[in-house]
Amino acid sequence: MRLGMLRTADAVRSVEETGAGFRPLAVNGDLDALVRSGADPHSAAGDGATLDGQLVAPLRPGKIVAIGLNYADHIRETGQPQPTRPLVFAKFPSSVIGPDDAIVLDPELTERVDWEVELAVVVGRRMRRVAEEDALDHVLGYTIANDISARDVQFADGQWVRGKSFDTFCPVGPVVVTADEVPDPQRLKLRARLNGSVVQESCTSEMLFGVAELLSFCSRSFTLEPGDLLLTGTPWGCGEFMTPPRALAPGDVLESEIDGIGTLRNTVVAVARP
Repeated sequence: MRLGMLRTADAVRSVEETGAGFRPLAVNGDLDALVRSGADPHSAAGDGATLDGQLVAPLRPGKIVAIGLNYADHIRETGQPQPTRPLVFAKFPSSVIGPDDAIVLDPELTERVDWEVELAVVVGRRMRRVAEEDALDHVLGYTIANDISARDVQFADGQWVRGKSFDTFCPVGPVVVTADEVPDPQRLKLRARLNGSVVQESCTSEMLFGVAELLSFCSRSFTLEPGDLLLTGTPWGCGEFMTPPRALAPGDVLESEIDGIGTLRNTVVAVARP
């Protein structure tokens, strides 16, 4: 099941994306409310007429938990030592944007903004001290995120939250694919394209710590609630580590893609000054 939020001419509606188009879900409220209710989304499948509109961010997570240096190929390109346990940081939920929304660059804050395509996991059930073997039972579904990163700020601050959390620095979408349609989250190919050229391409099998292990590890430290988002790390191909380094610039088009989920497309613009 492919779940999303659709902006129509008069409202923003929870929908299911089908081969015939977008059908409204039989729920009151947005997709966040459905997720946090704990209800099976399949029970909300709609059978009404299809709707026309534009997909927006499918979720507004309560918290975004992100993982650094979790792909073997990315660790090789950075020259960093391999972590012995998951490297956890946070992104502020206010950084979330959706499909076709603009990534906004402010040169007064940062001059080196990078891309990081990632598999994002949507928590469907409350998690506290959950064993690894039970962790995937708590997943509602999967979506795509791009962990946009102000590298100069990230490295200068010595911790990552500010440089990862500027407004618009967490594109998410285009839809959430329920877990029953992703039998193995460790066998998904993912890629990023910048202005049509592939800059990242790998497979989630390259993760040091898989989805189940990450969820279990995090749940031992803090509670994960329904609707929380786990970003699972990025593979090789980040602009900061190219020779010469590359950074996002106004006018760029960034496409983040995961097989079976879809493509998340965002343009890059400069901040508008008064």
